[in-house]
Amino acid sequence: MKTLILILLSLLTLSAHGMETYFCKKELETLPIQQGGRIKPLYVHASEAMKALTGKAKVDDLSAVEAYCLLSLNGMGLPVSLKLMARIDHVDAMKFLGLPNDTHEIDYETLITKEDEIRNEARMGKGNDSYKKAMGKLFDNIFLYKEIKSGNNWLFADVQGTSLNWSPLTTFLTEDKVVAQKAVTPGDPFLPVLLKSKADYTAAFGDKYMVEYWYAKAGLASVAMLLSILALASMVLFKNFKITLGLAGLSIITQITLITFRVIISGRAPITNMYETVLFSGSGALLLGLVLGHFKNEKVFVYMGLAYNVCTLMMINFANGMLTATISPLVPVLRDNFWLSTHVTTIILSYGALALSWILANTVLIKRRLGKMDKKEENTNADIIYTTLKWGTTMLAAGIILGGVWADYSWGRFWGWDPKETWSLIVLCLYTAILHGRYTSWIKNDRFMTVTAAAFLSVMMAWFGVNYILASGLHSYGFSEGGAVFLGSFFLVQIIILVITKNSSKTKEAEPA
Repeated sequence: MKTLILILLSLLTLSAHGMETYFCKKELETLPIQQGGRIKPLYVHASEAMKALTGKAKVDDLSAVEAYCLLSLNGMGLPVSLKLMARIDHVDAMKFLGLPNDTHEIDYETLITKEDEIRNEARMGKGNDSYKKAMGKLFDNIFLYKEIKSGNNWLFADVQGTSLNWSPLTTFLTEDKVVAQKAVTPGDPFLPVLLKSKADYTAAFGDKYMVEYWYAKAGLASVAMLLSILALASMVLFKNFKITLGLAGLSIITQITLITFRVIISGRAPITNMYETVLFSGSGALLLGLVLGHFKNEKVFVYMGLAYNVCTLMMINFANGMLTATISPLVPVLRDNFWLSTHVTTIILSYGALALSWILANTVLIKRRLGKMDKKEENTNADIIYTTLKWGTTMLAAGIILGGVWADYSWGRFWGWDPKETWSLIVLCLYTAILHGRYTSWIKNDRFMTVTAAAFLSVMMAWFGVNYILASGLHSYGFSEGGAVFLGSFFLVQIIILVITKNSSKTKEAEPA
């Protein structure tokens, strides 16, 4: 090991900011490594690790791969001046760590000295309160930081004939390999040794893992968001509706490509975590809006689909603390792709269809409050909302029945009043009552818009609230951290809109033909 260190120190490379980067270069991005129960490119794992540890994709001027690589070299005894800072946002966690109100960062070396106290705080928290979750996440990050720093987190493919072993950096990068490589390679022998693991792996097992590298590099979620925003804006800026349809079509193609990538990478339906359900709901709603708009010959459907699609894509791109794009292995109950592809897909598509009614209902409420909507337009919009409600409620009912069949198959009972099941039933009953009220003319247009907008709060509770607030029940595999502030803000904004538009009497009479 001493010989390794001496060779490496003699060949060290200074980066643009003056830090020793050794062999930590961009070429390492495509190395196959094993992490999280599957094989992925180093670029993907390093980006996820640095994002988890620091909340950022880069560390100062270093890329995620450079930072991950340099941190791993500590396990070889090399001097590395890299300093990682943890982001602390929970108020009680800041108080526990002694951070001033205007300071949200603390270095991991300091956190290691408080590791036992942090572990105790994570265990002592009651139930699923946010402080317990924050401290538990911090403790997990400390463990990840220490594992990377030891060099044991970076697992290389060690191919011997037809056998494949995964070895940590400190075991894989042996003195014999480096000395032998130095005899045939002038200059740095370390990088060729590491890159040989990629060549050996791809020669024996192929390069399918590289699909995830191109997926991560493509930034399809950002492209889709830009296209949807432009399509929505073109409805106002241009009279030619074909421009809107063209941009919306490109956005749909981009989102389908994004979903297809995730299916190829994971080998399963793309609806197993909150990131994927938000993505699938938005793209499904836009596709439904385009289809209904075509057959009904009504542009409003396209507006509804685009507006909701923009909302979901903005969440995917900016709500990184709440939604993670990480592709993780499934828990056993989710590994039956038939039920996963039917039950969950139907439920999520129903949420997308119901979201279309929510978008238009709020639009009508606001325009009516501003006196910019006549009776004829309001009646037309009410019929459009009624159409989307029928689609959404039908799919929701089908999804609940399929879920019951899956539950009987997996857990031995059709129904158990699990929080997720209970709230799904509440949503179904609520929307069924609205449909019945509209069909029997018990709910008039002025009430219909209000109750439709308000009813979507139940969808958000079933979708996000059970995961982020209740966090209990047999559906615990779908739970995520954070999001309570988002949900609370959503409820607050919607309630404010309902209060402001209540009893609005500014609807204009339709002008005579």
